[in-house]
Amino acid sequence: MSTVPTHARAVRFDRYGDRDVLYLAEIPMPRPASGEVLVEVRAAGINPGEITLRTGAMRDRFPAEFPSGQGSDLAGVVVGLGEGVTDFAIGDEVLGYSWRRSSHATHTAVPAGQLIRKPTALDWSVAGSLYVVACTAWSAVHAVDPKPGETVAVSAAAGGVGSVVVQLLTRRGVRVLGIASPANEPWLTAQGAIVVPYGDQLAADLNSAAPDGIDAFIDLFGPEYVQLAVDLGIPADRIETVISFAKAAELGTKHAGSEEASSSEVLTEMSDLVATGSIEIPIAATYPLDRVRDAYAALEQRHTHGKIALIP
Repeated sequence: MSTVPTHARAVRFDRYGDRDVLYLAEIPMPRPASGEVLVEVRAAGINPGEITLRTGAMRDRFPAEFPSGQGSDLAGVVVGLGEGVTDFAIGDEVLGYSWRRSSHATHTAVPAGQLIRKPTALDWSVAGSLYVVACTAWSAVHAVDPKPGETVAVSAAAGGVGSVVVQLLTRRGVRVLGIASPANEPWLTAQGAIVVPYGDQLAADLNSAAPDGIDAFIDLFGPEYVQLAVDLGIPADRIETVISFAKAAELGTKHAGSEEASSSEVLTEMSDLVATGSIEIPIAATYPLDRVRDAYAALEQRHTHGKIALIP
């Protein structure tokens, strides 16, 4: 620990609001408690869920304590060990997650059970962007339990989670209808998906693309797609949303998220798939910590193909 600086830098916000409330602060270096490790962060992905937390849209379920940090995805190098940690050593390269809204920083203390060793083949930006998209996608796909030959529609199919969902589905031999903009058609087509552009004719276009019916629907964008899935006659127990919890409760559909798949076993399975090239996690852009507002400005356009990562 003698080579670790006395202070870290971390993204903070002191009140709910737009991205202009974000700033970079110097904070005392976190100290790993018993069972924790101190990670020097090399990359940390950003996610739409962090926007809802920061704006206060989820304050009833997930209130913030100010000043609040942010971020869950991370990859980095172990630089400190808390009492009782035997699974990791100083210098180990790791990836994982923090549930303390603390990964958008140069250093963070993380329970050892929320980390795995980073496969050597994984680029830092990919490793640091893995947790939310990989575990959310794994959970969403398992929620609808698709069988080979079935047809599954996916909203926001070219986004961070959607990119992984599409690949998991096609690996299972599922026929995927990927709802996305025409600009993302080349990548989705290359993954074996059928692109259905969003717009006023979406319901008709989905029916046209699947004349024998759609077996399941995975929503990664918003409540209008959960309603659309019900209107298309898809059974509620085969409709999954990772974002529209209120609409899911109203209509009786499923709403599994990354929490259901937050385990070292799932994270290891998904990281191995990415490391071996079986699944790709596209990186749309990277930003330094002091450009965190710019990173979220890009994410908020809602047209990002793949992930955006912060590089401390």
